[in-house]
Amino acid sequence: MRLLVLGAGAWGTALAVHAAARQPVTLWARDAAQARAMAQARENARYLPGVDLPPALALADGADPAARVPGHDLVLVATPMAGLRATLRALAGCPVPVAWLCKGFEAAREGSAGLLGHEVQAQEAPRLQAGVLTGPSFAQEVARHQPTALVAASPHAAVRDALVAAFHDPSLRVYANEDLVGAEVGGAVKNVLAIATGLCDGLALGLNARAALVTRGLAEITRLGVALGGRAETFMGLSGLGDLVLTATGDLSRNRQVGLLLAQGRSLEEAVRSLGHVAEGVSSARTVSARAQALGVDMPIVRAVVDLLDGRSTPREAVAALMGRGPATEGR
Repeated sequence: MRLLVLGAGAWGTALAVHAAARQPVTLWARDAAQARAMAQARENARYLPGVDLPPALALADGADPAARVPGHDLVLVATPMAGLRATLRALAGCPVPVAWLCKGFEAAREGSAGLLGHEVQAQEAPRLQAGVLTGPSFAQEVARHQPTALVAASPHAAVRDALVAAFHDPSLRVYANEDLVGAEVGGAVKNVLAIATGLCDGLALGLNARAALVTRGLAEITRLGVALGGRAETFMGLSGLGDLVLTATGDLSRNRQVGLLLAQGRSLEEAVRSLGHVAEGVSSARTVSARAQALGVDMPIVRAVVDLLDGRSTPREAVAALMGRGPATEGR
């Protein structure tokens, strides 16, 4: 199998490095200067420093990613969510399976709420055989072949099979799942909950509070996911519970770091700037809240995060608002 990865950020590079241990891989960067620097140093010093690029990993650049498709058997879109629409539009006629890696909602557009990846694909490239590769994973650990498990989610067996064939090996287990909607909701909303958990830990509220927040956060994710057409059981798997636990508690999580920094009194702008990378939960929080409201889904933790990000509450006021809610029945 020959694999094409479109996007040379940390996650795209990590999966390209991992896959290139067993098969030829082309890693495409839009920025020609970045591609040249990576080719010369055999390292992605900007996004994944300290990880060598293996000999089977070729580098490419250019304005048209679709021009690189011929000769490849699987295409991975490793752009941020903001770049997914344009990339899928360019790949609309792609004859081989396509999967994206980004998690989150597209920014709201005029006349529509922010969309998940499969909803963007339905608009821009409805004939593609496509899906998502997702789950609890930090780029550095995958690049170093540390044990990881991911989900290949797609309604198309050809996409699921191609992703399993490309990535499943002794250090990376890939589980197939037909529930593309559920896998995407879990991957998107957990980023918002990770901000809340970082806030909780930054305020030193204790491990009881963290456990409650993660558990009730999963309930919120499940409610929204089912309302959007996902399966409830998906949220107990890798793309739901697994991804939430990793992102909410792992110190490599950028979204968790945002919450920690806000708890220290940093402004949102300072917190985001200090990371140097995208924290998808910041841009997704308002969209998650808006879509939940439109569907009549109650998501109080997400609302508290939005109020905090928008400056309507302080960290301690956000916690007080959650703890001051009336009694409720678990499971609703």
